[in-house]
Amino acid sequence: MKEDHQNGSVKGRSNAYAINLENFSKRLKVLYSEWRERRVDVWGSADSLVIATPPPSDDFRYLKSSALNLWLFGLEFPDTIMVFTSEQIHILCSPKKASLLEVLKKPAKESVGAEVVLHVKLKNDDGRDLRDKIFGAVSLKSKSDGHEIPVIGHIAKEAPKGKLLEALQEKLGSSKFRVVDITNGLSELFAVKDSAEIMNVKRAAFVTSSILKNFVVPKLEEIIEDRKKVSHSSLMADTEKAVLKLANIKEKLKAENVDICYPPIFQSGGEFDMRPNASSNDKNLYYESTSVIVCAIGARYNSYCTNVSRTLLIDINGIQKNAYEVLLKAHEAAIASLKPGNKASAAYKAALSVVKQDAPEFVDSFAKSAGTGIGIEFRESGLSLNAKNDRVLMVGMVFNVSLGFHDLQAQTANVKTEKFSLLLADTVIIGEKLPEVVTSINSKALKDVAYCFEEDEEEEERSKAKDESKGTVGSWLKATLRSKNQEMSKEDLRKKHQAELGRQKNEETARRLVGREPASGHSLGDRRKSGDPIAFKDINCISLAKDLMVLIDQKNEAILLPIYGLMVPFHVATIKNVTNQQDNQIRITFYVPGSQTNPDEANSMKYQNVFVKEISFHSKDPRRISELVQSIRSLRRRVASRELVKANRASLVTQEKLQLAKTKFKPIKLYDLRIHPAFGGRGRKMSGFVEAHVNGLRYSTSRPDEIVDIMYCNIKHAFFQPAEKEMVTLLHIHLHNDIMVGNSTTKNVQFYVEVMDAVQNLGGARSAYDPDEIEEEQRERDRKNRTNMEFKNFVDKVNGLWGQPQFRGPHLEFDMPLRELGFHGALHMSSVFIVPTSTCLIVLETPFLVISLSEIEIVTLERVALGMKYFDMTIVFKDFKKAVCQINSIPSTSLNGIKDWLNTINLKYYESNQLLKWQVILKTITRDPKKFVKDGGWDILNVDASDSTLRTRRTPTKSMNHLTTLLSQILDEDDDSDSFVESDVDEDLEDDLEEEEEKGKTWEELEREATNADMENGDDTDSEDERRVKKAFGKSRILETNKSVPPKRPKLR
Repeated sequence: MKEDHQNGSVKGRSNAYAINLENFSKRLKVLYSEWRERRVDVWGSADSLVIATPPPSDDFRYLKSSALNLWLFGLEFPDTIMVFTSEQIHILCSPKKASLLEVLKKPAKESVGAEVVLHVKLKNDDGRDLRDKIFGAVSLKSKSDGHEIPVIGHIAKEAPKGKLLEALQEKLGSSKFRVVDITNGLSELFAVKDSAEIMNVKRAAFVTSSILKNFVVPKLEEIIEDRKKVSHSSLMADTEKAVLKLANIKEKLKAENVDICYPPIFQSGGEFDMRPNASSNDKNLYYESTSVIVCAIGARYNSYCTNVSRTLLIDINGIQKNAYEVLLKAHEAAIASLKPGNKASAAYKAALSVVKQDAPEFVDSFAKSAGTGIGIEFRESGLSLNAKNDRVLMVGMVFNVSLGFHDLQAQTANVKTEKFSLLLADTVIIGEKLPEVVTSINSKALKDVAYCFEEDEEEEERSKAKDESKGTVGSWLKATLRSKNQEMSKEDLRKKHQAELGRQKNEETARRLVGREPASGHSLGDRRKSGDPIAFKDINCISLAKDLMVLIDQKNEAILLPIYGLMVPFHVATIKNVTNQQDNQIRITFYVPGSQTNPDEANSMKYQNVFVKEISFHSKDPRRISELVQSIRSLRRRVASRELVKANRASLVTQEKLQLAKTKFKPIKLYDLRIHPAFGGRGRKMSGFVEAHVNGLRYSTSRPDEIVDIMYCNIKHAFFQPAEKEMVTLLHIHLHNDIMVGNSTTKNVQFYVEVMDAVQNLGGARSAYDPDEIEEEQRERDRKNRTNMEFKNFVDKVNGLWGQPQFRGPHLEFDMPLRELGFHGALHMSSVFIVPTSTCLIVLETPFLVISLSEIEIVTLERVALGMKYFDMTIVFKDFKKAVCQINSIPSTSLNGIKDWLNTINLKYYESNQLLKWQVILKTITRDPKKFVKDGGWDILNVDASDSTLRTRRTPTKSMNHLTTLLSQILDEDDDSDSFVESDVDEDLEDDLEEEEEKGKTWEELEREATNADMENGDDTDSEDERRVKKAFGKSRILETNKSVPPKRPKLR
């Protein structure tokens, strides 16, 4: 007897095997119900069902008889005969099995009214007499029902093995019985899984996916990187051991419940077998250029099977890349078609249509089926996803969706790579609306399965050649020259690539500016507008005072001022400022049209009214003046706070309602988190937890009013940053549209945990060997590692959820910062560390910055010159109405790294040794885009960086003069005074000094003043320059000045 370890127990018995009686009763009822209702069409009109299970075997086999045992009892009973009739269940078995099956009598009687009759066969007994007794009872029952010849249903395709089953086959072959095949009936019985079966499938899928992701892929990467010689068969054996031991799986699963569906498959070197019963040969894994590695793993949990297959691509060529992209698209189309009500043939037809449309030359090599049903049997008959199967799909069915190309031509000179095959497979559960891919944590995107080792090998060869050439002075000199030539070659390649990017960018910009590619904004709803402030709806509502004096109406949020003998009301929102002047005087200043930061200027200009700018009142009582000022200010703050919240809410976009997971799946949770921006009031640093539901994330604390819902459709980017050199582990969500967090609106929501506490040591320096200090450091490391792992598990599970077909549109996935590409800079008067990711440029500390690379038009590197310690980077967006993003004071040591990164991601960049006035440039482009295109587009920014490094900033280069001339030509006459290039001494400085008092000077203006003063006094020394740089770093854009005078022109010799 083979144990399945199904949950459940038999009370009062110490037997190691157990039958789940609840599942037995429920499923026995389903069996009899299906048999009675569909007896004619799928059960062959059988009066009784004979299930004969053969003796145990070491071979991998999937038999309908064993599957029924496992489905009904949770255990497999080999060498046993079961006969089901309408009123009795006869079981012919050994004494040990009979003792275990004794407990079935009561639940069978209660559920279907059938009596369980056990026929115990002793060890030396051939069971002939017991068998005749069973079929005698079957014949009597058939005659009592009016049938002369009993109709016996059995599984026709299962060949009898063992003396007991062979004798049974002879008995059924006699003329006393009519035998029919009941395979279709059993297939229908197993097709739709209940909740317990679905749970077993998901656990099996977790094991399968985890082994592939955490064991197989890292092992293959290690083999390829270290160039080890490992055979396919040894990989198969190691993977099988990993499955059985649950290697690298931290979930609490019992290893005794886990088994393999088939020996893991590894194939490479041009020899591929796409059949389900393929095996791994003894040849070594082949991983040279343009090679393909196919791996497939299947694991069972409580006898329920799952399968996943992936293809790894090594230094692929164009044909292989195109074939994989087509296969991936076809695989996604097949999965998307698995919906309730569709026919099984729809999956293969959807996949085939993709191949015919995108790559008709690959049709002949395409698979003939899109997979099969999967469950207790690895391949469920009747549920094949081929073009002819009209079986209607239902909720609860499970499929192994497997597609591939066989023997495609790669057009390479290598015999082992000239032919290649591709295979993709996933386990999919049909849901009520959309299919659920339970093996989706194994990414099949091209960027995740394609490896490039050729460049690394070339780099290693160059380094090796360098090391070997250090023997003599001559060889060292040659190596040095070769190294310089290589660097020049790399720079030339970068320039060539940038030139091509510039040509493409000009064409793209031209198309967009002339209207061929209209910009489209992302919007989830209509925005609302707020009305004008109103103090009193009617003049009769104003309360009249006996004495003419300044009054405050708290209820109507207004102040009443005595003007020309009348009490005139003013809403407190119209007050700009109120001050307590000397001589017992109160001064009230109002917002008027034309003044700065007038919130109602747009509305007030619609009316031909007379406005009061300011008004003063005298009082004999100084305390009265102070009370009025404090009361008005308090009322202004209260109203301003309320209106801000109201305006924020009014500007929000209407979002869908969060659908809780409930019974669909267990919510994915992460505990003990803080949120930024924090909720207001006390306890704003209170910890909470975040949950992943059907269509969004929910963060909540112990307070019922502190809940934040983030819809998946509103997420633009998501980032996961583990604590490496930081003190926090965090998840950062960047949104399309603002949401409310507390009383503020934001597009950036961050969930974080502080993994290290900032502690100030007041006891002086402590020894590095202090046991307490060592123990504390170890605790911090453990806490950091534990927190990082908890976040990573949450991220992996959410990525798996986002991998479902319903989220394929937004392409959601947690991205991770690439710290090795990061650089320091100044942003919004703060020193920050800017880090690229695969899709964005981000700063995950306040002030937040998230820039989508796809929204960037060009990048300019400004103030790039020889001897300059810092430079600036300006990011210009495709939406020219959007202000540019300027990152200042980037160390010059990061320049080459930034250039390489921009070149790698195909972003066009320009260099300049001066600062550009981007407001004027963008204004000119949007004013006359056709003229901008006609004058060469972005080519006007092509300043020769090599020339600029040989000149000082005070002497404009020829290219810069050309830039200024070209840009000035596109200006209208009224803008002749504008310049696109910022000079060292701003000519508009005097005008800035004459601005009204209400406008303060910026850090940039103050820095310019100090620079000018130092230049006039001749005090612009190196030490002073460095001091100003350090002081201004992280606060403002730093305008470095050059030494006293420009260099003289060199004399001609």
